[in-house]
Amino acid sequence: MKTTYIFLAPGFEEIEALATTDVLRRAGMAVELVSVTDDPEVCGANGISAVADFTLDEVDCSDAEWLICPGGMPGATNLHECKALNDLLVAHYNAGGRVAAICAAPAVVLAPLGFLNGRSATCYPGFEPALLAGGASHVPERVVVDGNVITANGPSSAIPFAAAIITETLGAEVAQQVTDGMLVNM
Repeated sequence: MKTTYIFLAPGFEEIEALATTDVLRRAGMAVELVSVTDDPEVCGANGISAVADFTLDEVDCSDAEWLICPGGMPGATNLHECKALNDLLVAHYNAGGRVAAICAAPAVVLAPLGFLNGRSATCYPGFEPALLAGGASHVPERVVVDGNVITANGPSSAIPFAAAIITETLGAEVAQQVTDGMLVNM
């Protein structure tokens, strides 16, 4: 199985990054946390630090399963302002690769890159104008799957977001087994 990469920038939403990582790993997916700074330790929006497996300049994501952007503020903005990450996302997406974003990140990271143009997507409430400006059709759901792009609306949707990624990668049966084992009522 290919590796999935979750990108951390200062101010990332901890639940979205860490719960997604945890749930995907429970499904047996290879997941690596990647700091977009020079420091593997990244402080989240709520003052919780996480130590990434790699920094962006240490990792080769050319054969990734998924590239995932958590939200949080200013985390999503910091992801958007990272040119190396944007270049990586564009190359992956243009090659038909799969991307996922949650909370503010669909509107702040994916929409400006053109990934949501003509797609259905969701985001954290209040970010809809940026989502629409990127050509998306806003769907007020917790998680939206549209082809090779998955978006979700916020921290409470981290587990359903991860379950959707598992479903698209390994199938609905595996996603159900993982969520059942966590006592999640999906």
